[in-house]
Amino acid sequence: MSDYFSLSDCDVIGFDLDHTLCRYHLKETSRLIYESFARYLVDHKGYDPDLLLLTPATWDFCFKGLVVDLEDGNLVKLAADGTVLRATHGTRDLTEAEILQHYGPRRQWKHFHSLNTSFTRSAHYYFYDNYFDLPGALLCGRVVDMLNKRGEEVNAEFWKDMVAAIDHNYNTSAFKGEP
Repeated sequence: MSDYFSLSDCDVIGFDLDHTLCRYHLKETSRLIYESFARYLVDHKGYDPDLLLLTPATWDFCFKGLVVDLEDGNLVKLAADGTVLRATHGTRDLTEAEILQHYGPRRQWKHFHSLNTSFTRSAHYYFYDNYFDLPGALLCGRVVDMLNKRGEEVNAEFWKDMVAAIDHNYNTSAFKGEP
């Protein structure tokens, strides 16, 4: 089975937070997750409201196994040996020449050994390994696009805002109704 999928055609069965077996409609679930993260960044962190605007084609960016390199804003898809199969800067596809410039003639991502041996989170990268993470990959790409558009430096600092959005939306206090 390929890691690429169409959100409109995909449902998955899995366990919810309370261990209930559920059927997830990925198109709707992904949109809800993306919008809640983006809304937090816009309302609480001052990000551009354009982050909230999505087209159906926007979702083509999402596929399992993406790694965001927090040091430069590139998102990479790796082969089993760490070879960069494809890469984007934000949501913009890197050309073959740009991939070679960033990753060398062997197309090796510098943090692969760490990812491959531990699968732990790192200050250098984040591995999007499940369907519930994929909207975050899209948002990361779009935030990098926004930073580039503003002429701001892309570095790991933007990740702090992404983590704040995740914490806000998955904190149990976020499930309380507002008066």
